[in-house]
Amino acid sequence: MTNSDPSTDTIKTGLMICGHGSRDDGAVEQFNLLAGHLKKRFPNYDVESGFLEFATPIIRTGLDKLKERGAKRILCVPSMLFAAGHVKNDLPSEINNFAAVNPDLDVRFGRDLAIDRRLLEAARERIEAAEKESDQQISRSDTLLMVVGRGTNDPDANSNVHKVARMLWEGMGFGWAEVSYSGVAYPLVDEGLNKALKLGYKRIIVFPYFLFTGILVRRIYSWADDAQAANPEVEILKALYLRDHDNVLDVFADRVQEMLSGDNNMNCGLCKYREQIIGYEQDVGVPQVGHHHHVMGVGTDGHGADDHGVHGHHHGHHHGPSDDMDKG
Repeated sequence: MTNSDPSTDTIKTGLMICGHGSRDDGAVEQFNLLAGHLKKRFPNYDVESGFLEFATPIIRTGLDKLKERGAKRILCVPSMLFAAGHVKNDLPSEINNFAAVNPDLDVRFGRDLAIDRRLLEAARERIEAAEKESDQQISRSDTLLMVVGRGTNDPDANSNVHKVARMLWEGMGFGWAEVSYSGVAYPLVDEGLNKALKLGYKRIIVFPYFLFTGILVRRIYSWADDAQAANPEVEILKALYLRDHDNVLDVFADRVQEMLSGDNNMNCGLCKYREQIIGYEQDVGVPQVGHHHHVMGVGTDGHGADDHGVHGHHHGHHHGPSDDMDKG
């Protein structure tokens, strides 16, 4: 078995932190902040980071730098919460293409952060912080928790948001929980809030289950503000996303170690590319090909990038200005 202790490892190892990318500089800065934290976690590794689309440097640039500096083993970890098209197709395509032309290198690809008790604990702290900011005394039994996911065309990834919501609902004792999405999947946040408001709870907490800020998170908060303005009798709180919570860094570090120990198992039981999932039977065996070449490294739109459109309820793959950094 490969030695998993970086302090005694004799193979020069590079760590490649793979981000999705965003048009928003704030999202890119937060990703870079997280990458900086991980660099401190692995002082004996040569660390690079890069993006799949929009922002620079691109992933291939980071991989080439690690190779040029003498890395013989490169561990590629995706900075994404769930495994959807990016973790299952786009990132593996980038990593496989690099590995194919560098057969002398040991190149490994890690799994998504997935559902982890430490991420749930981080989520709990974000939700509790939002509660503490309110001057109203409203019980959790009178509160509805709205967990917002990125939304993808992969039903397995979308279902993970429901599991997160259910575990937070039961674990924290809320009166009810609902799930909505920022794009692609149904319902979108505005529709979800309209339905939630009809249930009669005194408070709704909107929690984006995201890693970073960006166009999508601002859209979520904007929908929450609109709902609050239209429904002053209900308190609508906005919880912070996960960001660089210590627990998030711990899970990232574990994903790196899994690549060394060989315990790097992705949940493939409900993967639409491996199994015939209801409604997605045609996706079984689809080639592992990237879809981001036309937006790779094209740059950002600065801080507070505008949202030029809203994802509809389609099952295609869209690369408009509203793409953000937490897609799986």
